[in-house]
Amino acid sequence: MALFVVRHQHPAERCPAQDPQMGNMLLNHLSEENAGRHGLKIHGEAVIDGQHTLYLILEADDRSKVEGFMQPFSMAGTVEVWPASPCVEVVRRRGCG
Repeated sequence: MALFVVRHQHPAERCPAQDPQMGNMLLNHLSEENAGRHGLKIHGEAVIDGQHTLYLILEADDRSKVEGFMQPFSMAGTVEVWPASPCVEVVRRRGCG
């Protein structure tokens, strides 16, 4: 499986965490069980305080699975997906490129 970093950003007025129902849907969507149903493993997630920006580190067979999983977030804002590597892999191949 490949590693991906995802960034989701939304404007403050469209923050899903402001609505209890949407907040619960968000947590359910990001659950380990739901990610597994989409063929993903979530290694980490964090929201930058005050910035309405969510970062995820995900593992998936391919980018399309990540994009499909993140589709609901596109309704509130932007989603960017980047292929990534663990540091040990970057050192092994002798560079970030």
